[in-house]
Amino acid sequence: MTEREKMERWDLVDNAIFDLIEELNPSVETKIEWETDGVAEARAEIRETLIRLFCEKLKLCKEEEFYS
Repeated sequence: MTEREKMERWDLVDNAIFDLIEELNPSVETKIEWETDGVAEARAEIRETLIRLFCEKLKLCKEEEFYS
């Protein structure tokens, strides 16, 4: 897999996480911004949780394959 393909996969994962955060937002009045500290931190934590789930718990792939 090329570096470009890896970046596209990373973007896919980050965008899916952010879409979920937006969808679960309990406030119809407050828009969640992509780059706020809390959102960026949450995306990273969710990403790591997904990697642990797929790679360590379910053993579906190795960590380096998650983004391949």
